[in-house]
Amino acid sequence: MDDLKMTRRGSLGLAGLAAGLAIAPGVANAAKAAKGPSKQTPAFKTKIDFKDPEWTRDTYVRLDADIDPTKEKCGWIKGKAYGVRPNEKVRPLFDVEGFSFVRTKRLEDGSYRRMLREIVFYRNLETGEIMKEWDNPYTGEKVKVVPIANDPFNFTISQFQPEAPSYGGLQKAEPKKVPFLQDWEFGPNGTMLLHTGIDMQYPNALQPDKWVRESSGVMNRVSEHFIYTVKREDVENPKLTHIPHIGAWSRITPWLPWMLMGQAEGHVSYFTHFQTIPEGEKGLPADLVAAARAMDEKWLHAPTEDYGPSLSSLENYAREQTPAPVPAGWTPPVPPPAPKGR
Repeated sequence: MDDLKMTRRGSLGLAGLAAGLAIAPGVANAAKAAKGPSKQTPAFKTKIDFKDPEWTRDTYVRLDADIDPTKEKCGWIKGKAYGVRPNEKVRPLFDVEGFSFVRTKRLEDGSYRRMLREIVFYRNLETGEIMKEWDNPYTGEKVKVVPIANDPFNFTISQFQPEAPSYGGLQKAEPKKVPFLQDWEFGPNGTMLLHTGIDMQYPNALQPDKWVRESSGVMNRVSEHFIYTVKREDVENPKLTHIPHIGAWSRITPWLPWMLMGQAEGHVSYFTHFQTIPEGEKGLPADLVAAARAMDEKWLHAPTEDYGPSLSSLENYAREQTPAPVPAGWTPPVPPPAPKGR
């Protein structure tokens, strides 16, 4: 969830998500619960036009957050993270579950600053408990679990394509004034589908000379992709300042630094689903709320003002953690050899 940029992607088959939209908890009642725009809500476009950058801007603000600055939107995510190595089956590592709170601020040029906090915990596959320690099956070592905790992860949504995140200056890209057009399509049963994603490779904040056991190498290669499913009638409804949705998020990332895998071959692949939680904190699992509150009350509220920098979990790890000791003779785990013949 921390490497987000909107790009155009090819079409995917999502009949299952479309069918699920009608019965997803919280989504079906979100429109009924909406109180409508406040006096502070700026005017926004609801007439669907995939070629209009202003419609794209307004619709994405309503989808990703709430275009009414007096409201905050709560999003929930749940799924699994898998280990991927050569010459062996993909292995489920742990469950993933978390949430975010976000609000928006209208800027003078008509764009919107999206201001978000997000926190994601890891659960034991067998017990479902939020983990503080994890037995790494690749190394046989018990390691300390570090949740994703991004405060903030902000960016500007305008009628021009958002810039790629800089991650504190680690990723350098020349901004280009490209109209903001996303990959929308009409789905079955009155639904609409949005595909967004980003594929990146940039210098690692955890360089291997210092972070021997945490670093995957001098470069990070990360891909994140999102699929949103919404009701067309909600997109066209001028009373809805937020568009309720369900969706899927996938992420390919290096071994998580707290796994202490070093530069071992392989990576982690996340596969999750997400949706709006109109009840906010009250609609979230109690143990998630308790775990977040134990860290800091701020995780249960969206920022009220803009600040930074906006970093991903990898850069935050480099700022908040310390390198693990390197045992004598330690080497990264090696995948099994390729099988001979068939």
